[in-house]
Amino acid sequence: MSENKKLQRGLSNRHIQLIALGGSIGVGLFYGSSATIQMAGPAILLSYLIGGFVIFTIMRALGEMAVEEPVSGSFSTYANRYLGPFAGYLSGWTYWFMWIVVGMAEITVVGVYVNYWFPDIPQWVSALVVLILITIVNLANVKAFGEFEFWFAMIKVVAIIGMIILGLGIILFGIGNNGEPIGFDNLWSHGGFVPNGFEGILMSLVLVMFSFGGVELVGITAGEAKNPQKSIPSAINNVVWRILIFYIGALGIMMILYPWDEVGSNGSPFVLIFDNVGIPGAAHIINFVVITAALSAFNSGLFGSGRMLYNLSLQNNGPKFFKTLSKNGSPRRGILFSSFFLLVAVVLNYIVPEKVFLYISAVATVAVITSWTIILLAQLSFRKSKTKLEGEKIKFKVPFYPISTYLALIFLALVIVLMAFIPDMRVALFVAPVWFFILYIGYKMKK
Repeated sequence: MSENKKLQRGLSNRHIQLIALGGSIGVGLFYGSSATIQMAGPAILLSYLIGGFVIFTIMRALGEMAVEEPVSGSFSTYANRYLGPFAGYLSGWTYWFMWIVVGMAEITVVGVYVNYWFPDIPQWVSALVVLILITIVNLANVKAFGEFEFWFAMIKVVAIIGMIILGLGIILFGIGNNGEPIGFDNLWSHGGFVPNGFEGILMSLVLVMFSFGGVELVGITAGEAKNPQKSIPSAINNVVWRILIFYIGALGIMMILYPWDEVGSNGSPFVLIFDNVGIPGAAHIINFVVITAALSAFNSGLFGSGRMLYNLSLQNNGPKFFKTLSKNGSPRRGILFSSFFLLVAVVLNYIVPEKVFLYISAVATVAVITSWTIILLAQLSFRKSKTKLEGEKIKFKVPFYPISTYLALIFLALVIVLMAFIPDMRVALFVAPVWFFILYIGYKMKK
């Protein structure tokens, strides 16, 4: 708990609520939603419901530990304590790696959307500018980071709510459609509600779970929260249903307004909806929102990766070099180290800009599933340990424990298996074992 004496508790409840929300609503909804819809059709709504229940279990497992032991290292600390030093080492470095990979995806998307306004600016230039800007923000104190992230996340939340409300206006009252309500027929009139069968729902679960990646960031904030016993349970309980409303609400509106097999083929559904109701400059508005969404998720990721390196050093699972904090309480060395590795994304955007997002998404999915698996395993061990010592005096319990925890573990294993059947995702199953082997060698050398 020594890090709590140094890290500043500058994050209020509103900061934590929006950090949790902002970390999980990145470019997946704006940039990758068309791909998931093509896999499952309107049944993608069921995929998000299923994924949402699993995420809720994972988050409650994390919350159970975070409320009892609010530390910045979150599940890496819990893994180290309840599963052993190697589990702490594996989870911490894998989570750091995940955010580096996701950060690459986010700044790649920024480059794509900046090109909409300035086609002559190369993607790698935009990526480099974003990297420098967000690094500077993270080097400031944690309160400044929290404020920056609060407003970034707020922009995309407002945009999604606006899209849902305007979409409902078109569907129910025919706004922008000569006063004729569109109705709900598109949900079942193009091959049915489940046009690609059960297989389509199964395959879509991989991308659905990738889109939820980042929601566990709320655990990282526990070490810098002003009142973790109050703000962490509130953030966890609220963020899951909010995400479900945003994802299911937004995707549902898209597929009611347009046939599912045409979503994304005529441009962004967000832009088309804003255009239909006569909002001028709709494309520019949504372009701005997508850029801020990517910046928000990137900002959260750099925050998480810097804190994780700091915590790894406290566990003796990382170089002592990362133990030092700046005068304002920021793990400066961890942030700069992470930023250095993110330069790889700048190089990739220079070499193969058209393939970057695809490969990065696949690798990030395996990394985040590894982190979620360790959260669930650590919670099982944590509960057994606490029960022996203190009985059932747990303040924030996982509902339906232990059945819910075991079901979530089985589901995550299923997602990994499904990745083998998706050609574009298969690359991650080759990268992951190499990464785990590198970590194993590093751990043995450390000892």
